[in-house]
Amino acid sequence: MKRNLIGLFILLGLFQARVACAEEAVLKVNGVAIPQVRIDMRAKASGHADTAELRKIVRDEMIILEVIAQEAVRLGLNKNSEAAQQIELAKMSVLSSLFVQDYVKNHPVTDSQIKQEYERVKPSYSGTEYNVRHILLATEKEAKEVLALLAKGGSFEKLATEKSKDANSAARGGSLGWALPSVFVPQIASALLILEKGGYTQEPVQSQMGWHVIRLDDVRERKAPSLEELKPQIQQRLQQLSLHKAMGDLRAKAKIE
Repeated sequence: MKRNLIGLFILLGLFQARVACAEEAVLKVNGVAIPQVRIDMRAKASGHADTAELRKIVRDEMIILEVIAQEAVRLGLNKNSEAAQQIELAKMSVLSSLFVQDYVKNHPVTDSQIKQEYERVKPSYSGTEYNVRHILLATEKEAKEVLALLAKGGSFEKLATEKSKDANSAARGGSLGWALPSVFVPQIASALLILEKGGYTQEPVQSQMGWHVIRLDDVRERKAPSLEELKPQIQQRLQQLSLHKAMGDLRAKAKIE
């Protein structure tokens, strides 16, 4: 952590003089100018309201950073090979972030693209939902013992709480909540399709997790969210896909030896 901070401090020191030449300086530390734009950026990045008090805090922080950066250079820390690499990594990170911001600004996702994607994914948000409980056991023998207890009038919820290996659902009497069949592993999904409301599997159902005794509590039809509800999520996903493609294209064009 300390090494990373030293690297960033040195980075600040090395680039300050160049930036200050092009910007209006608001103060100087040992003759090195600190431009107004840098203080503005620091204040904005804080996430707090821009007040006179915040400006004073930021000004003091910039002085401390500059003093430390200058001392690091005086001690020759900028000549350390590891520090130099940290500076390069920090520079790459900043430039990469600027590229992402520029790309997103100049390649916005259109309403037409969002609508097209909504129509594509809409079916996955609708369909028949199942309210399910299960009891997960380690062996088929244990699962059959639970089925025998249920046949004698045992409480599914109580048995799930006491015997299920699925700690999360066991705490809720075996409840897995409402979900589309596609959410479950194929073995459970197949079992749900043949169960009647209120019924449970008469034979243990095996999956990679173990042996299940499954009960179907209820069934309902799920309506897909509206375009407006899903728009932010779809927009973000499409923007990420577009950005990933752009980065992939850049990598494909790069000469890597």
